[in-house]
Amino acid sequence: MTSKRLETLKSMLVEEPKDSFILYAIAKEYESLSNYPDALEYFLLIRKNDNMYVGLYYHLGKLYEKMEDTGKAMEAYEAGIIVAKKIPDFHALSELNNAKLNLEMEL
Repeated sequence: MTSKRLETLKSMLVEEPKDSFILYAIAKEYESLSNYPDALEYFLLIRKNDNMYVGLYYHLGKLYEKMEDTGKAMEAYEAGIIVAKKIPDFHALSELNNAKLNLEMEL
């Protein structure tokens, strides 16, 4: 399954292959299509190329939760908390801490 938006984003990626925002948008588009393996591939590509892209970690953790991999979800939240503290980005830090706490309460 594909979408016009996904095709547009992928054509943009050809010109800017390491653009974290474009990679993020593609990952979110795949996620919205319930194509979790491809969404994960793009999230992990961001992490490899730009591990300080703090917006990645909350959504990566949530994706892992949808994929029922709570261990990797927790790791994503914890890594994001470290990045959010370094930047600092207190909004992202708050969201990541809340996501981590909610996941801990579910376990």
